[in-house]
Amino acid sequence: MISKTNSSVIRASYPSKASEVKQTKDSLKVSQQNDTNKVKQLKESINSGEYKVNVEALSKKIADSLL
Repeated sequence: MISKTNSSVIRASYPSKASEVKQTKDSLKVSQQNDTNKVKQLKESINSGEYKVNVEALSKKIADSLL
């Protein structure tokens, strides 16, 4: 069983873990927001007919995946 003294020693030994978890969660939120914005922009460009497929890059990726 961990006593109050032991738990405070443990917390003092690992102070950065909680802040690391918070930073990771915050960065995930930002990443998700950016992804959502990208998807929205892609949808708009597809619906408006402005989206152009890079046929050369697509064909290269297809060929690379077949090798």
